[in-house]
Amino acid sequence: MSILGLSFTLLFVMITMLVSVWQKLGLERDIAIGTIRSAIQLLLVGYVLQFIFNTSNPWFIALILLLMIGVAAYHAGKRGKGLRGIVWKIAIAIATTELLMMGLLLGFRIIEATPQYIIPISGMTIGNAMVVSGLLLNQMRREVGSSKGEIETLLSLGATARQAIQDVMKRSVKSSMIPTIDGMKTVGLVQLPGMMTGMIIAGADPIEAVRYQILIVFAFASSAAVTSIILSLLSYREWFTKDLRLLSIEPERKG
Repeated sequence: MSILGLSFTLLFVMITMLVSVWQKLGLERDIAIGTIRSAIQLLLVGYVLQFIFNTSNPWFIALILLLMIGVAAYHAGKRGKGLRGIVWKIAIAIATTELLMMGLLLGFRIIEATPQYIIPISGMTIGNAMVVSGLLLNQMRREVGSSKGEIETLLSLGATARQAIQDVMKRSVKSSMIPTIDGMKTVGLVQLPGMMTGMIIAGADPIEAVRYQILIVFAFASSAAVTSIILSLLSYREWFTKDLRLLSIEPERKG
């Protein structure tokens, strides 16, 4: 794609901003900032990846993966505002998921141990884990609020924090995985995923593109389950005070 052709894609942004003005949504500033930030961030990442691909230095690979995990944990942590040390717990959950996924992929030689494979697949895995973490914390917040009476009753009967919140954890984990499971059911029928589409546009054989997409779909399902379970186990105690009273955390404000 030429620079000129790429510049024409700004028409999509202009259309979106015009719709916002027309409907008085007040999103023009956010759209403009998002457009500029995404373009700058992607260009910078492109140059960084080009450098890393050319050097193939394992320390640079490790550094960029740590950066991805840190940024993902920070953003997902916003969903757990008020919970002690939630960003670190999310980072541990995502890092564990990444190590497990990449260990299996490299250990069984499903992918080559090169930056061209490790970084993009890790990025997708970490991004998916970030989304699942945010969904889990959102659902936990709602479930704890709606089940407050049940949890406090169990605590008064002598239940531990884990026993009192166990059902809430199960429902939250299940809820956080629903988008991933629904995506597995409709992939190829409702949507052609980004990795597969990108490979086909780049000229790859469609069957080869499908094989890699199947790998990503299965990795996403596994990473969603691992991340949500680990994060729920690491964070459930933070919904209580030290003397086992349920924390009063305000519902997340939209917008």
